[in-house]
Amino acid sequence: MSTGISASAGEENGQPAEGPSGVDENPRSKEFARRFGQFLLDKGVLDELAVRRAQLAQSQAGERFDLVLMRLGLISDAAMAKILADYTGLPLLTAVHLPAQPIYFDGVELSFLKLNRILPLSDDPGGVSIAVADPFNPEPVAALSFLLGRPVERFVGPDGEIERAIERLYSNAATAAEPNRPAGTPALAEKATEDDVRRLEDMASEAPVIRLVHELISRAVESQASDIHIEPREDCVRVRYRIDGVLNTVETLALAMRAAIGSRIKIMARLNIAERRLPQDGRIKIIVRGREIDLRVSTMPTLWGESIVLRILDRSSIELDFQKLGFSGRSYDTFVRLLNEPNGIILVTGPTGSGKTTTLYTALGALNSSERKIFTVEDPIEYQLPGVNQIQVQPKIGLTFATALRSILRQDPDIIMVGEIRDLETAQMAVQASLTGHLVLSTVHTNSAAATVTRLLDMGVERYLLASCLKGVLAQRLVREFCDVCASPMPDPSGLINIVAATGVNLNDVTPRPRVQMGCSVCRNTGFSGRTTIYELLTIGKNVRNAMLAGSPERVVEEVGIADGMVTMLQNGLIKALQGETTPEEVWRVTRFESNSDATD
Repeated sequence: MSTGISASAGEENGQPAEGPSGVDENPRSKEFARRFGQFLLDKGVLDELAVRRAQLAQSQAGERFDLVLMRLGLISDAAMAKILADYTGLPLLTAVHLPAQPIYFDGVELSFLKLNRILPLSDDPGGVSIAVADPFNPEPVAALSFLLGRPVERFVGPDGEIERAIERLYSNAATAAEPNRPAGTPALAEKATEDDVRRLEDMASEAPVIRLVHELISRAVESQASDIHIEPREDCVRVRYRIDGVLNTVETLALAMRAAIGSRIKIMARLNIAERRLPQDGRIKIIVRGREIDLRVSTMPTLWGESIVLRILDRSSIELDFQKLGFSGRSYDTFVRLLNEPNGIILVTGPTGSGKTTTLYTALGALNSSERKIFTVEDPIEYQLPGVNQIQVQPKIGLTFATALRSILRQDPDIIMVGEIRDLETAQMAVQASLTGHLVLSTVHTNSAAATVTRLLDMGVERYLLASCLKGVLAQRLVREFCDVCASPMPDPSGLINIVAATGVNLNDVTPRPRVQMGCSVCRNTGFSGRTTIYELLTIGKNVRNAMLAGSPERVVEEVGIADGMVTMLQNGLIKALQGETTPEEVWRVTRFESNSDATD
């Protein structure tokens, strides 16, 4: 873009703009806070206590009222865009408005668009249209209209969506750092707390490292990453995001930033910044684009400094729906039937990061009702479930899985979820709970459904007790799904069809629609976007139970389960590949089978 309007031509502080009432709107003024607060009350967006809390915080910090609402976690970024569109009477930016190709305005620099969060949508002789994140900042729009000599139509869009679109269309560079939105809980209160005011005051005087750490977290959340890895090297600090189960390097920072970044994260997680010799674990609550995000923090001393991993727990992104997780067909129907058993043990197994906890939460969501009392024992509690009694394990004070289970049995529960069966004592308590009329859900770290039986027996659980109380074992993995924007039909699917048929799958129940990955800007040229579950369900019927009681090895238990109708994880994955959800290579990758070169011939 040629020079004409530079970044300095616009401000992002929010100057007065004309609102729906015909008066100037200054989002920093108390009058705006009063009018906008009443608008939110009239629309039923917030209650009076929440509005009052934000107004008091805004009056003491002097910050923009709309930003205060988002930074306190009361309204999300996307919801605020819809509200502002309604309030100002401007149209709302939707997916249909986003251009497929970048639109260039003569004389307008990219820095101007980035700074003022303006996304060009169309360029016609009669006028242009743009999307803005801040409808109360008229100066950049007026400058743009003056330069082009044409009227400018504005759409209101979420800040993050506009930034991502600018990044995707115009540059591969990282988006400009936004102000930090430190930790906070959006609990309603009648008055602004000291934390609210301090949080907002800190944003006006942040050090570069604070901005950098918050930018790394924000970008990870926007990219739907599950983990952030900050790894010191001999000559740099490498930052990687785990997206769809695969690590991607996103930043290489100067070695001088190592100590500052580590100390900042430790302060946020309330860890000991002076201790660098021992591993530490902590937790951070932070507001990113108006959404409350939980981060589980783990530090580990390495040769070149402390390696830090942040696990992202985004409550707003989790979908507790079996179909959306990838469950379907007869195995899914059987699993739902097992969940409605009055007692027994149902186990979900798989390696770390295979979606076990999400599956259990989805099961609890399906079982949760006013007629049932549900307890969970977790380490840690990853997501809050309304109506469920959740207990955080605290080994330092003696509150272990086993001791918590023992006490829960005196609380007259109907359903108990144990985060993980790690030892014999916990396993024995789970068996006892199931035998006394309770449904127990839990996880075990094994590689297959049949291996779970062997693992529990190796722990020391009596064979006859396990055979009498175990109802079913669900083993699962996560595989990357095709990007729906760029995936194309497979030219010749005969090779894949033959491979799937060779595994024993009944192809009469499958409609082949295989696809191949291509790659586009939406999926970062990977060909994949999102993940789905592949699984196998071992139901403990009469034949499997007899095999367990006879002391049969894992291989025999699995063969008996297959004879009773179990679809193996490999078969389930290849069926999904044949249906155009993923690739056979993805299935082989997560099931540890060697790839066959004929798979896509």
